[in-house]
Amino acid sequence: MSGETKITIVCSTQDRASQNIKNNLLALKKWEPAGSGSGYSVFEFKGYRIVEIKEPLIFQEGLDKKLMECGLPAGLIIFASKHRSKDGRAILTVHSTGNASDAKFGGKQKQLAVAAPQAVRSLLRSLKMLSENEEYEVTLECTHHGPSDIEVPSVFIEIGSDEKQWLDEAAGRIVANAIMMLKDTDSPVAVGFGGTHYAPRQTSLIFETGITFGHIFPTHALEVLDEELIRQAFKKSNADFAYLDRKSMKAEQREKLGALIESIGFEMLKESDIRDMDGVPWEFCLQLRNKIKELCPNGRPRITDKIKCEILSCQDCICPKVKVARISPALLSEAEKLDKKRLTKFLYDHNIAYVEYEDGRFAHVIIALDSNCARLAAEELANECVSILKKHCKVDVNKGLLQITERKFSPESAKSLGISEGPMFGELAQGKSVMINGKTINPEMVYKTNKRIIKLNYD
Repeated sequence: MSGETKITIVCSTQDRASQNIKNNLLALKKWEPAGSGSGYSVFEFKGYRIVEIKEPLIFQEGLDKKLMECGLPAGLIIFASKHRSKDGRAILTVHSTGNASDAKFGGKQKQLAVAAPQAVRSLLRSLKMLSENEEYEVTLECTHHGPSDIEVPSVFIEIGSDEKQWLDEAAGRIVANAIMMLKDTDSPVAVGFGGTHYAPRQTSLIFETGITFGHIFPTHALEVLDEELIRQAFKKSNADFAYLDRKSMKAEQREKLGALIESIGFEMLKESDIRDMDGVPWEFCLQLRNKIKELCPNGRPRITDKIKCEILSCQDCICPKVKVARISPALLSEAEKLDKKRLTKFLYDHNIAYVEYEDGRFAHVIIALDSNCARLAAEELANECVSILKKHCKVDVNKGLLQITERKFSPESAKSLGISEGPMFGELAQGKSVMINGKTINPEMVYKTNKRIIKLNYD
């Protein structure tokens, strides 16, 4: 026995899929027997160790400590297992372990094992790639069954759903290769809430974005979650944020859950937020979100493709710093009401991030990677707003003040001259004269002039 800390693959003689995976692992590399005196069958290859046990995998409480006592310390435990399902579909799954409520299948009630989210991402994506020409679905599962007291990061990888798949050599080979292709990543980690047992939205996010997941709770388990269990999930996932499958839960569930998550100091990112930040270092996203909390507590960042490219091409800095500039909120609001589409195009055409409120309105904050870029973008945005206003109304700019003069049809004035709502209102609003009781009513008689002053310089 080497006594080295290794990636430890635990297989059971009682589990036919586990034996299939073990046999394929042994066929892939030149493993050396290394179990003398441990009570286990042990094989080692470089940084990996196979440990074969005789008991069911889901009841391996305290296995990490037992391995340590035997001189077989594990840095990561991968349980190679079968997945059982009544539908009998061909499926390869990855999941964390623990129990949100009752411990019907190993582990302890309301206890979670330490998750291995980076391994979850690597294994799931490798399974997807390797099974491309096979008829296997690849998916996450929500956190379930034991063991729940494992303090070393651990993960289950499974072949399902019945004996046909458990014994399928192709499936065993795919899982074995995925394990041996394990990559140490540094992806942002989410705790997942909501969805079905197979967590389809969380699975898609791992395949399509740069994040990963620790513990995941399905919609049917949300009612049993309390503050203590949620704290445990974040701690044992080493998580950065929460992701809610919002469409899978009721509004009251979202509100209750959101309040609990925020009370323990974590924030919730929507799927659009996650996809928006894809490809951007998490440290930068964290800076960005913290700055927005400070300036616009109800705002959400929007990261344009151009600033993403600039961040990724920044070779001289590990994590670019957030620089902020602002324009007059009144100016931005006036222009947005007149031509939001044009403003959206402007924002996406610049190397910036910007801020949106929950109702979709733009905030007056511009974010860039250096102060000059932020300032220049803010100046150009202000000019764009003025240009939009000039197109729709009379505008005068003098000494940092912008005066908007608008002439609008006044229904009250028209009614005071005896005109009822109807076709005549429309004609007057279009600038045409109308006749009533032999009297000509000109548009200027029913129009009011409004003037508004906006301070252009924002302090």
